[in-house]
Amino acid sequence: MTEDQAALEFLYDPLRYEHGAPIAELTALRNRSAVIRVEEHSLPLWPGGRGFWLVLRHAECIQVLKNARVFSSQLGATQLRDPATPGDLAYVQKMMLNMDPPEHTRLRRLLINAFNSRAITQLEQQISGHARHIVDAVIGDATEGECDFVKDIAADMPLLCLADIFGLPQQDRYLMFDWANRVIGYQDPDYAVSSAFDQQGGSALAREALKLRPQPDENGRMPDPRSRSGMDDLYRYAHLLAEHKRSNPGNDVVSTLLAQVDDVDGRVTLEEFENMFWLFAVAGNETLRNGIPGGMIALLEHPAAWRMLQEEPGRVAGAVEEMLRWWTPVMNFRRTATQDIDFAGAGIRAGDKVVVSFLSANYDERVYPQPNDFDIRREPNPHLSFGYGPHFCLGAQLAVAQMRAIFLELSRRFESIEALAPPTFLRSNFQRGVKSLPIRWRVKT
Repeated sequence: MTEDQAALEFLYDPLRYEHGAPIAELTALRNRSAVIRVEEHSLPLWPGGRGFWLVLRHAECIQVLKNARVFSSQLGATQLRDPATPGDLAYVQKMMLNMDPPEHTRLRRLLINAFNSRAITQLEQQISGHARHIVDAVIGDATEGECDFVKDIAADMPLLCLADIFGLPQQDRYLMFDWANRVIGYQDPDYAVSSAFDQQGGSALAREALKLRPQPDENGRMPDPRSRSGMDDLYRYAHLLAEHKRSNPGNDVVSTLLAQVDDVDGRVTLEEFENMFWLFAVAGNETLRNGIPGGMIALLEHPAAWRMLQEEPGRVAGAVEEMLRWWTPVMNFRRTATQDIDFAGAGIRAGDKVVVSFLSANYDERVYPQPNDFDIRREPNPHLSFGYGPHFCLGAQLAVAQMRAIFLELSRRFESIEALAPPTFLRSNFQRGVKSLPIRWRVKT
């Protein structure tokens, strides 16, 4: 079936996502075909492109994600938008996210070795403490009050956890907040120039790195954060941190990663660590910062689920998995075909962009009965919010632990939470972001 291409512009127009995710539109497309061809027209906030194949159903998304030989992460990288120059493509290809086996396999093994069982246990214990401190700071001595759930509750959890992983000074954690905003929110005017970090309160490492922070041009635009020059301050900080950890190792995951020498995989080079730092500081922050408020939006819209969570805390694990499915923080990832292939009725050619829609797959009626319902008892729940196959998210276990800790603490401490105003959403066709969620809360007595 030939699609009306003008009617498909919503798929890649960043402005559309300020009004919420296009669940209904994706459902209509998915029910007609597993894969569709999408042109890329030039729009006010989209430069246009050569078009892509959009994979809409759960089974076909899995087929793409598990077959790195045919559907490459490296050839064109993993973002819907093509890198602007060959140099920019070469830059992002050095990141593990944009590698194929065997290079990807080597770095992934080194990271997995660093995340040993002792490190994971220690981090999970710290996560529970972070959840308590975050809620304590919001409540203070009050029995009821108001706050912005995104800024006052959701944002700090991943930052604190990442500071633990990196072993970096807690006062530097809002550097990661700004870096993630600039990269993920480059299409959003509020996030593209993010500067929440207090330079006066940072460490000597932070002050040195910030000397290289890119500045907006005469039109207020920052350089492309998906180019090396667009994130010079992040790379400088990563470089200084690695040098410090190799000279002064601690008990953190990064010290373990930098110190290990594997007979098969060797050791992590400084350049490889800098790119790993980018991945963790950005992806490990922003995905969770949006997944947590997405979960709260689900509970606000489904008060019966909130009451069930309060009455049966043991359901928090299932609730978190359903939040990740229902919200889907990362909406899509891109691959590039390495060869001609007839796939689900689509004549894909070598070099074509192939985009898997996690958002559509997580609502596929073939896998999820009543997918629009938010059901914390849903079982099984094979959502794709952390991907699938060789690139399944390395931080999935820790992300789930953070969400479990914060929602367990919220259900334990608060009698009620209600929305004061509708949420505001990020202008992005990649990350399903929540910029603000004003709430009123009342504690249990």
